Amino acid sequence: MVDVTPKDPTYRRAVARGRVYMEPETTSLVARGAITKGDVLAVARVAAIQAAKRAADLLPLCHSVMIGAIIVNFDIQDNFVEVEASVDTVDRTGVEMEALTACSVAALTIYDMCKSADKAMVIGDIALWEKTGGRSGHYRREPDAAGGGDRSRLM
Repeated sequence: MVDVTPKDPTYRRAVARGRVYMEPETTSLVARGAITKGDVLAVARVAAIQAAKRAADLLPLCHSVMIGAIIVNFDIQDNFVEVEASVDTVDRTGVEMEALTACSVAALTIYDMCKSADKAMVIGDIALWEKTGGRSGHYRREPDAAGGGDRSRLM
């Protein structure tokens, strides 16, 4: 583990995004709340929050951080559901792994809840989209770098 003891706590934020590709009929079921297991996006949101809080338990060299906020949004398109997880903290190290873990577990939850309707789903495009704070400063992924596009539709 990297020693972060000498660092001063600063405000840090990370945003991760990913997609669950599926048949249009499946996205329609998700949008209407008609998946047999229940409200897919509500369950995926709770799963993402729980996952972000447990990132240090899952990733061997990940620091435990005090999370100030976790926001999880979804964008339902014709053939995919996009997940966006944003994590904020005031700490000595960043929250990129917490945001990526939240995004990944939300995608896995969507897959789990929809698998009876669509066996051919694919989880992909999980990436860090933005981070602020820390010695390395601000980072923002270019929209075309990982399936980019307009993010204004996130719910």
